[in-house]
Amino acid sequence: MCGIVGVYGHSEAANITYLGLHALQHRGQEAAGIVTSDGDKFHLSKREGLVGDAFSRGELEGLPGHLAIGHVRYSTAGDSSLRNAQPFAVEYAHGSLAVAHNGNLVNAAELRRRLEMDGSIFQSSTDSEVIVHLLARGREPDIETRIVNALRQVEGAYSLVFLAESKLIAARDPRGFRPLLLGRLKDAFVFASESVAFDLIEAEFIREVEPGEVVVVDAKGLRSFKPWTEESKRFCVFEHVYFARPDSFIDGRSVYRVRMQLGATLAKEHPVEADVVVPVPDSGTAAAIGFARASGIPYDQGLIRSHYVGRTFIEPQQSIRHFGVKLKLNAVRDVVSGKRVVIIDDSIVRGTTSRKIVKMIRNAGAKEVHVRISSPPTTHPCFYGIDTPTRSELIASSHTPDEIARYITCDSLGYLSRDGMMDAVASAGPPQSGKALPGASYCDACFTGHYPIEFKPGTISSLKRVVN
Repeated sequence: MCGIVGVYGHSEAANITYLGLHALQHRGQEAAGIVTSDGDKFHLSKREGLVGDAFSRGELEGLPGHLAIGHVRYSTAGDSSLRNAQPFAVEYAHGSLAVAHNGNLVNAAELRRRLEMDGSIFQSSTDSEVIVHLLARGREPDIETRIVNALRQVEGAYSLVFLAESKLIAARDPRGFRPLLLGRLKDAFVFASESVAFDLIEAEFIREVEPGEVVVVDAKGLRSFKPWTEESKRFCVFEHVYFARPDSFIDGRSVYRVRMQLGATLAKEHPVEADVVVPVPDSGTAAAIGFARASGIPYDQGLIRSHYVGRTFIEPQQSIRHFGVKLKLNAVRDVVSGKRVVIIDDSIVRGTTSRKIVKMIRNAGAKEVHVRISSPPTTHPCFYGIDTPTRSELIASSHTPDEIARYITCDSLGYLSRDGMMDAVASAGPPQSGKALPGASYCDACFTGHYPIEFKPGTISSLKRVVN
């Protein structure tokens, strides 16, 4: 997923970017980086690990300038080494350029092969570097045109911030898979993946960067244009289900309100007689509150999360993922003992984590354990920026809900329907005009296998995943 921040026109651009990345830490925990420009030269710092560990006060003081872009990384293409940390900063024929990318390019492997055959030498294994090479080959007179022509050649999901010596440029793919927002901090302009970054730095939210829009900020002010053919919007619905912070406002909606509505709809679709509703923290919390209110079953915190452990979903190593369940969660015996418990979670991927959680609740004395999931079964991998496993590893791709229930050893299992999910998202947002079908403006490929961008499996840049 990754998180990106851009700042133009602030005397403490590096510090503002640092704070913005802190707010987006949930979007990537493998590495963090900041590039600044003082109008003449670039200054770069990036490290593996969390934002708070990556930058000391001295390092931030060594990043002067009133322009900056920053990035927190979790890998969907390329390994987790420092060489793949962003932003990428290069010197080329037209000067200096840096870029930070959130998303995934489905034709990056094909483009990379073509560029390498033509003499390009890559320094990383990420899809994002392809954009840099395409830009460097451009012969157009201005950076905006070079960016547009480079992006005409890529396919997939991208929200991007580019830094030149005296310009900041943001771009979002024509389908708008990944979020990107525009804000203002006094006289400075800021960009971020989610509104929580603006909340922390006390910036005013202006609007979202629209799908297919390029926004340029320089000494002349802010201007934007849409150079690409308009496409149907396909914002990632899983941002609402899981990935975005619940206190964010994206896609014109409060994520917290959407998740509460997902839970309320789930309670109507899969009612159950029980004594207590327990969320899997933190991503299941808002849905559990919605479920409890709609069902009349009391809500309580029957699982406590250690906040000193990262989100196990995005840890890249299988060994860490499995061990992380016990490190991350512990049952509250006083809440669940002797009771019929409803566990609310956002999704089931492999089923391994859910099985451990059910066992944990039973060992704490629960009489019954019922699992309710605030999204449909995850049956297909994502190729647009979320690191899901291969289809063969997704338990719902080859097992029915009843079979999954037996595997995770719960008394019953209920998934939110696809229509229920889309109706919940729509009802949590502003009134919509026209007669668009529910979900027509969202990507739900991980639940349906209907990919908005057609591609051949061999062209996918992340070769560890295949469509089958």
